[in-house]
Amino acid sequence: MRTTSNPAFRNLPTTGGYANFNYGQGQPASPFGEAPAAPPQTSRPMTIDDVVTKTAITLGLAVVTGTLTYLIGPTAVALALPAAIIGLVISLVIIFKKKVSPGLVIAYSAVEGVFLGGISYVFAMLVDNPAIVMQAIAGTIGVFAAMLVVYKTGAIRVTPKLTKWIIGAAAGAAVLMLVNLIAGMFTPGGLGLRDGSGSPMLAIGFSLLCIGIAAFSFLLDFDAADQAIKSGVDAKFSWYIAFGLMTTLVWLYLEILRLLSYFQRD
Repeated sequence: MRTTSNPAFRNLPTTGGYANFNYGQGQPASPFGEAPAAPPQTSRPMTIDDVVTKTAITLGLAVVTGTLTYLIGPTAVALALPAAIIGLVISLVIIFKKKVSPGLVIAYSAVEGVFLGGISYVFAMLVDNPAIVMQAIAGTIGVFAAMLVVYKTGAIRVTPKLTKWIIGAAAGAAVLMLVNLIAGMFTPGGLGLRDGSGSPMLAIGFSLLCIGIAAFSFLLDFDAADQAIKSGVDAKFSWYIAFGLMTTLVWLYLEILRLLSYFQRD
């Protein structure tokens, strides 16, 4: 399986072990001269339906909790930061835990929905335009659908070289965000990468760059899922893929929401 920029896929196995074509070769025969029987299958290989179903569950839950959080009004703002911290902790547990945990993925989706609902309310009030939320959602869906079409049609093929470029770009963007955050502790606006009022063109350019990286990251996510299905990995690992797609979607949505806010500020 190729490398991906999404840490959520680090626990995906490279082989499934479902073929069992060579089972019994080199193994001691039974007293009756027969090869030992293959062990009973307690699970099954992953299918595209598993990925779609688990992804729909996680996204649906995030939409529900996000909508409910947004609708409670100003209280949503107070919930955004705690939800972000809890979501980060859960995501780290999912990434570094060796065993698949559907419950943690579901919990992450619910908490992340609360965070998105709260941050969406903040941006809506910042620009005094609640419609910005629906615009960001529509933009996120559009980019996701477009990259899925690009991947399925083979218009852009996922090669080792492209993978390295995307991973490098994502890492570079993350470093710049961190440096900008640290600089913001000493200088208002930091480097200006996230300050739409101080350096609008620089902030707009950086958001467009991040949106592009997030969009191309979907290609790596789709390829990782495709390789996992072809390798016949256990169906339970579809929860990892759903979690991975969720993290990329959250990043893309936040970048689009931020970009739209730059154009709607007074």
